[in-house]
Amino acid sequence: MVPDVPDAFAELVVAASPRTIALSGGGTAEACYRALAARADQLPWAEITVLFGDERWVPTDDPASNELLARTALVDEVGPAVVHSMRGAAAELDDAAAAYAATVAAAAPIDVIHLGLGEDGHTASLFPGSAALDEQLALVVATGDDLHPHPRLTLTYPGIATGRLVVVTVAGPDKAQAWARLCAGDDVPAARISAEQVVWLVDPVAAAGTPELV
Repeated sequence: MVPDVPDAFAELVVAASPRTIALSGGGTAEACYRALAARADQLPWAEITVLFGDERWVPTDDPASNELLARTALVDEVGPAVVHSMRGAAAELDDAAAAYAATVAAAAPIDVIHLGLGEDGHTASLFPGSAALDEQLALVVATGDDLHPHPRLTLTYPGIATGRLVVVTVAGPDKAQAWARLCAGDDVPAARISAEQVVWLVDPVAAAGTPELV
């Protein structure tokens, strides 16, 4: 457990000194990116390439856009060398998935991939019961279901496995049940994350009553 997930995330990223980083979305991610932006002078952002782990198929100025969140909290503050937009990869969803898969392949291995944990145990846009969970080859696919608004693009498990360091941040009481299920060995999507190194940053509220997993 860590007392302050955003601060621990920022410290870990600075220590990793990545040249490629894939960002996510959500409230915990936003707090993490603001903490990282506060340490902007500790990384050579002009040499860093930014990618995304998943995205809703909405315009990049839509409040639901992960790219908008990341730009507002971090990217526009630090000025990275390149930003590879998922939504901007192509005009059509399936074409964008194929194009972004090529982008990820060209960038791999990705130094840092940031992921979160959904209340239903999902990570990126890998939802329970989705066909995307069984993808063995493609690094990025189009996905989505009736329980989550908007079609999506997401890294698959093979896409996540291109990461040298995958950091999963888990904070707040709404994530406690999903974290408990993961610790109990339930086959929730986030339990299948695999990469060269995977670090879970979990706060005491989310981890209440469960063992620490690092």
